[in-house]
Amino acid sequence: MIRKASIMTVYKDRYEEYKKRHDELWPEMEAELKAHGARNYSIFLEKETGKLFAYLEIEDEEKWSKMPETAINKKWWDYMEPLMETNPNNSPVSIELNEVFHLK
Repeated sequence: MIRKASIMTVYKDRYEEYKKRHDELWPEMEAELKAHGARNYSIFLEKETGKLFAYLEIEDEEKWSKMPETAINKKWWDYMEPLMETNPNNSPVSIELNEVFHLK
């Protein structure tokens, strides 16, 4: 498994809605994530700043790199756009983190 982590930002007045939408994750979105090799996916919120820390494990980078091209992923981005900082294509502004330590 490949471990990936990133930081995104949710608007402070949208925390509850952000959580609600993830609690009610569309079954087809969950299926597509899994079909593209995502496992053990978690998102954590730092309430003071609105920073989100996302962690997931994937099977391989090539398979995962195709996820943003899927129709359901684009639909999810459009759905989430009002709640968070996004790019012009509605993808979340995301800063990829490099792993510097892992305790096995």
